[in-house]
Amino acid sequence: MRRLLIGYDVGSSSVKATLLDADSGKVVATAGLPKEEMPIDAPRPDWAEQDPETWWQYIKDTSREVLQAGQVKSGELKAIGISYQMHGLVMVDKNKSVIRPAIIWCDSRAVGIGNQAFEALGSEYCLKNLLNSPGNFTASKLKWVKDNEPEKFEKIHKIMLPGDFIAMKLTGEILTSETGLSEGVFWDFQKNGLAGKLLDHYGIDASLLPDAVSSFGSQGRLMEEVARELGLDPGIPVTYRAGDQPNNAFSLNVLEEGELATTAGTSGTVYGVSTLPVYDPKSRVNTFVHVNHRAEDPRYGVLLCVNGTGILNSWLKRVLGSASLDYEQMNHLAAEVPIGAEGLSFIPFGNGAERIMENKQVGAHLSGLNLLKHDRRHVLRAGQEGIVSALSFGFEIMKQMGLNLRTVKAGKANMFLSPLFREAFVNMNDVALELYDTDGAQGAARGAGMGAGIYAGASEAFQGLERIQVLEPDAQKQEAYRSVFKQWEHRLQQVK
Repeated sequence: MRRLLIGYDVGSSSVKATLLDADSGKVVATAGLPKEEMPIDAPRPDWAEQDPETWWQYIKDTSREVLQAGQVKSGELKAIGISYQMHGLVMVDKNKSVIRPAIIWCDSRAVGIGNQAFEALGSEYCLKNLLNSPGNFTASKLKWVKDNEPEKFEKIHKIMLPGDFIAMKLTGEILTSETGLSEGVFWDFQKNGLAGKLLDHYGIDASLLPDAVSSFGSQGRLMEEVARELGLDPGIPVTYRAGDQPNNAFSLNVLEEGELATTAGTSGTVYGVSTLPVYDPKSRVNTFVHVNHRAEDPRYGVLLCVNGTGILNSWLKRVLGSASLDYEQMNHLAAEVPIGAEGLSFIPFGNGAERIMENKQVGAHLSGLNLLKHDRRHVLRAGQEGIVSALSFGFEIMKQMGLNLRTVKAGKANMFLSPLFREAFVNMNDVALELYDTDGAQGAARGAGMGAGIYAGASEAFQGLERIQVLEPDAQKQEAYRSVFKQWEHRLQQVK
């Protein structure tokens, strides 16, 4: 009988499920929904919300699809893993019913609250104990609800991150992880426990937070009624959960000091692992607990995030061609014009407050437009180069923090499918790029195998992970791309 693992990846644009054969490490089947990107509601400027029940519906739909495609038999599925969009706020009452739409990662309404707390509590406390400004993270979003929707705040039984909500729907248990508490800025790294001083400042009772479990290990079992609905056996354990960026790093076997992972989906990220609790004095790059962190053997994840990445590319698709233009065609068109898009620059910060801009709303800007020279090809190229330039801006901050940025791993997916994007990334940042055939759902499945004890460690868990390409910088192109970055940085200063 096969031993199968299922991993779910709950993003803001889609929900994916992957079935993995635990013994071969190979993918059996995969599914993703919706086929078009999941909408993000913006009832007011700078808000971003989604209904958690929508995520749950797509979990059910992708489960049925992937189980049918994999022809899964009773007894074959051994464990469940969950990856999820970070920094979201889900609130449920005593009946485990959702109180309001989730306030998701790119929502900017709580920026002022976090800034005020950073000033009131002091930068020394926040940076040494929290490793971050409270910023626009989950704790500040909860304080916003307390201040602005007190009738809803009073109904809260527990607050959760998006992955905790999905685990609750599967198992009936409300839990989180140390990694999750740190990403919400609920964790005090000096005390190795809850950030009581921040909670007191916000007037938030610690009882609203779920108990924390390890990222790997038993986290509840599939309820019988849910198992019937999904077509699974009751009692299957949930044995792994992590936010999308630590999980993406895990999916690429990035677990040790100096290793780096990158993604370019809706947002763009670079995630490095450190054994030291490093921080940026301006909290433009953020530090959290990594999935394999232990108090006696610490691992910290240093996260650079640019909100306006794939969302800029999808916006360009809608505006410039919609159904008549697919992403591969966009890449071909962008490659028809030279490096630098003949002087056109795109500032991609149009998806909420940007952390690397100190939580400012810089907005998106197209600079240097010449109506007699530039066409949609230039705009498409400038879009991709602008995204890489924004990541390069963050790279410089990570270097100042002492991280060694020489080799970066990525899944060959999303914007890394574009040869132009890969070329710009490698040459502008002077790094080698290793591309792997993996994604977040596959990583969650491998994590489930580790958490269930099927794998003794990472060396076993990552058998079957295929490295498909390595790209190195080109000396001639490096010079050209560094010029692109310098022009981009100059124009950024003009619009800040």
